[in-house]
Amino acid sequence: MISEKMYELGSRRSAIRELFEYGKSAAERVGADNVFDFSLGNPSLPPPREVTETAMRLLESLPPCELHGYTSAQGLPETRQAVADCLIRRYGASIRPDRIYMTCGAAASLAILFRALISSPDDEILAVAPYFPEYKVFAEGAGARFRVLPPDLVGFGIDLDALETAITPRTRALILNSPNNPSGAVLKRPTLTALAALLKRKSEALGSPILLVSDEPYREIVYGEATPYLPALYPDTVLCYSYSKSLSLPGERIGYIAVPDGVREGDRLYAAVCGAGRALGYVCAPALMQRIVAACVDLLPDIRPYRENRDLLYGALTRYGYECVLPEGAFYLFVKAPDGDSEGFCEKAKRENVLIVPGDGFGCAGYLRISYCVGRERIERSLTAFERLIRG
Repeated sequence: MISEKMYELGSRRSAIRELFEYGKSAAERVGADNVFDFSLGNPSLPPPREVTETAMRLLESLPPCELHGYTSAQGLPETRQAVADCLIRRYGASIRPDRIYMTCGAAASLAILFRALISSPDDEILAVAPYFPEYKVFAEGAGARFRVLPPDLVGFGIDLDALETAITPRTRALILNSPNNPSGAVLKRPTLTALAALLKRKSEALGSPILLVSDEPYREIVYGEATPYLPALYPDTVLCYSYSKSLSLPGERIGYIAVPDGVREGDRLYAAVCGAGRALGYVCAPALMQRIVAACVDLLPDIRPYRENRDLLYGALTRYGYECVLPEGAFYLFVKAPDGDSEGFCEKAKRENVLIVPGDGFGCAGYLRISYCVGRERIERSLTAFERLIRG
């Protein structure tokens, strides 16, 4: 009477969400100040002042039925124009508003795009470990096979030789996430240039393009050199974006899919995106948030508090003896479990009321993800617990 696969997904939360719920119940038992929750990538910075002011202005100035009414399925024309104009200003992009599809965040963007791409159960979507665990859910939900390249544990880059071997005639897309969740790695231009050359060569050999899906919710949270605009390096690139992190609006669920002009059969792909949005019921992203995006599309986050948190946490943990690579973007520290057992270490950490996520679900057993987009005081108060944990 019901789908066993959907039952399994619904009855067993992801490890991240499970910890988040555990943290709320622990806070009721021992007090919120005594729980050091580093589980969820929930921005600790408030939205920029302009976002709040725009929301208030819209609420006060527009008639309610207009403000809260349906938009076009793919989004308000003025919002899609604003997004396209922003990409053109920032990157010199070749993109049109009628190839922008507004979504309920990057998760909806990926789910829609995969549904638009997959036509056979033999079709494959590739990802590079470590990767956001829901990629597998979205890919398999679209009917694809989800295949993972093993991680590069030195710097969490891409093993191009392994990728070349992994690509088959059934490969439809490669997901790229830079800055990366969970490692914080930012892919550099030489690596991306080599990747583009590889994908072009393999696409020509196969006789059909391999789509590069650039998942970019952390695009603006970079502490050094930013990731280049990928469609300029590899034209068959589609962008999946979310304002959750850049504007600190994770609960408002607003983002977009952008199909640049260089994508082969881009008009057909965009039509398939519209069709997939329709089939999934992902039409008409929240109207108020679309209007806010249109007015605030050029805003950039103040990432100084995240950088300070990163430096504080990385400095303390490496001093205690933890091993990790300094993250260059996003707001996660990916740490090697001291005893190699990430799940066991996370359970031990819970006894200190420290909530961190095992790396197994990210495709990296033996690692821990610590989300440092929290108040600085939480990090400072947790450090003695982290020191006790590594001392045994």
